[in-house]
Amino acid sequence: MVQKYHLLMSKIAEFNEKFAAKITSGVATMWCAYAFALIAFLSLPSALKSGSVLVIVSWLAQTFLQLVLLSIIMVGQNVGAKSVEQKINETHAASLGEFELAKEARMFAQQELIELKKIASEIHRVIKDIEGKNAQ
Repeated sequence: MVQKYHLLMSKIAEFNEKFAAKITSGVATMWCAYAFALIAFLSLPSALKSGSVLVIVSWLAQTFLQLVLLSIIMVGQNVGAKSVEQKINETHAASLGEFELAKEARMFAQQELIELKKIASEIHRVIKDIEGKNAQ
């Protein structure tokens, strides 16, 4: 019974997440901002007819700004997120390039070290030969 409950709750949570993602992607568009502005402007004449500063300010703050700015802010956040994502991708690509250069440099350094060890060994052999000839 408990497993069925958890499975049901998991399915409900999954549905809610997908539904919320669809709503969010729809609201986070300039077209939605335009639609909200149109809806808000439908009630503007009534607010203006009232002649009350409080009603007009309320219309501006509660109707127009909240409806329209919601979508515009979400669009702005998406634009900012894309910019950050692009910078991350560029930094990642540059880091990979630097890593490859570092691997190549290490490979060359290892080859040089092997060559230097051979040269040092040859120098030691020559020195031993010279010391051997001097001792005789």
